[in-house]
Amino acid sequence: MSDLVSSPVRCVGLLMFLVSVVMIVPSLELRAETTSLSQDAFLRAKYVTVGILAETQDQRMPEKPGKVAIRGTGFHLRNGYVITARHAAEKHDLSAGTIIQKQIRLLTHDLHELSADLVGESAFMDVVVYRVVEQHRSKLQAGTSFATVDVLPGMEVFTVGYPLGWGPTMAFGRLGNTNAFLQTIDTRLMQADLSACSGNSGGGLFNAQGEVVGILHAVIQTDKEETQTYCSRMTFAIPGSLAERIVQAALSGKPLTFSKLGIHMTSVKDGTRLRVAVKDVAEPAKSAGIQKHDVLLAIEDTDILDGAQLKNYLIEHTIPGQRVSVKVRRIDADLTFHVVLGGG
Repeated sequence: MSDLVSSPVRCVGLLMFLVSVVMIVPSLELRAETTSLSQDAFLRAKYVTVGILAETQDQRMPEKPGKVAIRGTGFHLRNGYVITARHAAEKHDLSAGTIIQKQIRLLTHDLHELSADLVGESAFMDVVVYRVVEQHRSKLQAGTSFATVDVLPGMEVFTVGYPLGWGPTMAFGRLGNTNAFLQTIDTRLMQADLSACSGNSGGGLFNAQGEVVGILHAVIQTDKEETQTYCSRMTFAIPGSLAERIVQAALSGKPLTFSKLGIHMTSVKDGTRLRVAVKDVAEPAKSAGIQKHDVLLAIEDTDILDGAQLKNYLIEHTIPGQRVSVKVRRIDADLTFHVVLGGG
């Protein structure tokens, strides 16, 4: 585990660097998906995949065209809406710092260069939605959809993208831990045994039917030496079920809100087992009766294993205003409180 913890994480579009990684790996039943990948799925995925072009135009010489350079990957969902990783669409502004671009340029698999305008984004989940300008939407030959079936460890998956700025290329593998956590994002990620590099960020992770089960987010660089390649088979993707919530909120023009329990957590030892306890308590947990130092045991009969797992449960399985049961241990007594979740 020490090698994993010390390995840097690369967000595979912008080469973002972290010095440490923390992963939570609960026990999971391993069941492999045996559906064979089809040529139709490959073609569909290829047609929906686009490259995110880097801005190479020298503003001092607007008459001189910039070079074609691809910095990331995205995919066309439908009706001109293109999804990618937020960090693959960021740029550094001298006055404002790192900002999300209001308009980006895309490159299709058959070399059409298209412009697209910002629709909505989430820094919390590293997802952004653009829409290709109306006069160019006919150049997009196909669309895709988010998968509705459950993802399982062992499921066959593949991706199409622009590693190191060239492609489109394909990479094949299987899902590993579907409940992984990294320091680059505040929600659950899926780990895949699949080759990805800088430039793959924002690309779709497809199932056997060519549906999107995830969006590529980062890799853990397994090479001990610092290089400029940033490639790895230890790849992480934002689950499609979470990304779809961002997309639907963006398309409806409504802000996406998440449930708020109102506690800050800390790790404690409960016998031989590590658990999480309440470090500080605020609303709505405080009004429900939860107190500082309570050890958290379960939410809605789902065991709380750690802080990341609790946060992920709130994101994926609850909505603001929902009434949930929270079981805690206070000294030697197990107590259950009912909390009406806040939003934020």
